[in-house]
Amino acid sequence: MMKLYKSFQWAMNGIYTTWHEEVNFRIELVLGFGVIMLGKYLHFTKLEWIIVVGCIGAVLAAEMINTAIEDLCNRVELKYDPAIGKIKDVMGGFVLTIVSMATIIGILVFSNYF
Repeated sequence: MMKLYKSFQWAMNGIYTTWHEEVNFRIELVLGFGVIMLGKYLHFTKLEWIIVVGCIGAVLAAEMINTAIEDLCNRVELKYDPAIGKIKDVMGGFVLTIVSMATIIGILVFSNYF
């Protein structure tokens, strides 16, 4: 049981660290909270909630993966390296793709109400 508690504690530390170190994570979390408040106001269906919460979770998880890989790259190579630059660019593109798809899905869900 203690091992499970420690795992949960380390995971929460990861979220806390990302919150404090990444501006984009804070922006995405605040926007996600706003979407949730708007969904409550509009009385989303259960399916709409599943879609919206899934999109918010995907965006936040993508940002955390991006942060972890960028930090690892910075630790592995302190100087500029084209391969490290490519990895960071690909990870930025990964997050942008997830955010773009979540935005399109959000527009489709909210278009039922406006």
